[in-house]
Amino acid sequence: MHPERRAMKLVILDRDGTLNANSEAFVQSPEAWTPLPGALEAIARLNHAGFHVVIASNQSGLGRGLFDMASLNIIHARLHKQLAAVGGRVEAVFFCPHAADEGCTCRKPQPGLLQQIGERLGVELAGVPLAGDGVRDMQAAVAAGCEPHLVLTGKSASLADQPLPPEFPPQTRVHRDLGAFADFLIARSAPSTRAPRPDPSA
Repeated sequence: MHPERRAMKLVILDRDGTLNANSEAFVQSPEAWTPLPGALEAIARLNHAGFHVVIASNQSGLGRGLFDMASLNIIHARLHKQLAAVGGRVEAVFFCPHAADEGCTCRKPQPGLLQQIGERLGVELAGVPLAGDGVRDMQAAVAAGCEPHLVLTGKSASLADQPLPPEFPPQTRVHRDLGAFADFLIARSAPSTRAPRPDPSA
């Protein structure tokens, strides 16, 4: 029996290449974790607009033995500390620790990691915005019922000003970076300020 789902303004973010600079050698230490310009402030703006933010990240470096859980925890402590310094926070960091050849269901593009978020938070994932920098993020979003948003940083920085390759889901929305994504969500969620039209029958 699943607990009753609750309403929550939830946003799911990828980590490497979306929130922080990506590295082909993996982000293996807190010193190697560098936030992208404006990314932390974007999360703070989302928080102030009433959004709860969680991170969903493939961390196959764990499965490959490139770093351990202690190192990952220190990296995320750095993330939380730097976010707090600009008035932002993430509710939780969910990650897949498996290598690509382990056949798990939580490594994006599989939807398992996102489904874990829905289960843990008791939230329906239908329509929840997910921002990431790669096709796996977009495919996982659609598989889980989320709304896919591509940021043109990290893996997708080279896709600026050109059509998306066909492997991207057709409903993918594209934003310059995490700041532009945050601005889009905040503007979309803001209550309309248009004055009501006069009633001609009055």
